[in-house]
Amino acid sequence: MSSEFPSQSQSQNANARIWVIVPAAGIGRRFGGLVPKQYLTLNGKSVLEHTLDQLLRVPQIECIWLPVSDSDSVWPTIAPRYQNRVISVAGGAERADSVLNAMRAISGEARDDDWVLVHDVARPCIRLQDIEKLISSVANSDVGGLLAVPVADTLKMAENDGRVKSTIPRENLWRAYTPQMFRFGLLWRGMQEALNGEISVTDEASALELLGYKPLLVEGHSDNIKITHPQDLALAELFLDRIRQAEL
Repeated sequence: MSSEFPSQSQSQNANARIWVIVPAAGIGRRFGGLVPKQYLTLNGKSVLEHTLDQLLRVPQIECIWLPVSDSDSVWPTIAPRYQNRVISVAGGAERADSVLNAMRAISGEARDDDWVLVHDVARPCIRLQDIEKLISSVANSDVGGLLAVPVADTLKMAENDGRVKSTIPRENLWRAYTPQMFRFGLLWRGMQEALNGEISVTDEASALELLGYKPLLVEGHSDNIKITHPQDLALAELFLDRIRQAEL
């Protein structure tokens, strides 16, 4: 894989491939329970299956790379359904480690000007139109971007004792969602720099920001929620039903 940054001419290369990574090695510490949240049942199938199925509806997506835990005993029972379309790789201790492991696995084939699209496994309510909007919005970008939603709530900064310290103006503030989609070479450099500097990055955009880049914010739908707490499951079911009706 070349170590050079992509040029403007490369960024407009219509033959650039999209490599899709869905980190799924987490155990859902905040969710609690014995079953990782990606395997909980949602409208008749697992959260993970909802997420994979929606991504695989996108014409530009041929295959998904799925980092999973070595101790995962559930994925092997689901894997046959996705033969040749979902490839599992070893997951890592943190999300960034899983993404890097998947990128290492595809680095022999990927070019610097190819795309890496990363999506949270716990966001099953992603709309097909939002994925396609992201892909088309960053198509001519040298860097890439992410789905996001403008902050609508009033934000408060807290003191250590839980009291309000100040109100934060919400203008120009966005909630970062996924998918996030970036040039392979740049994401590789950003993730490696974070790893070498022992800097924690909670999303891929943060890795690009470390390099001094400014990813594009692409507005998506607010129902693209991340299942984090038990009560999120019921909300996700409602959203999935609504999205299914909208896409009919």
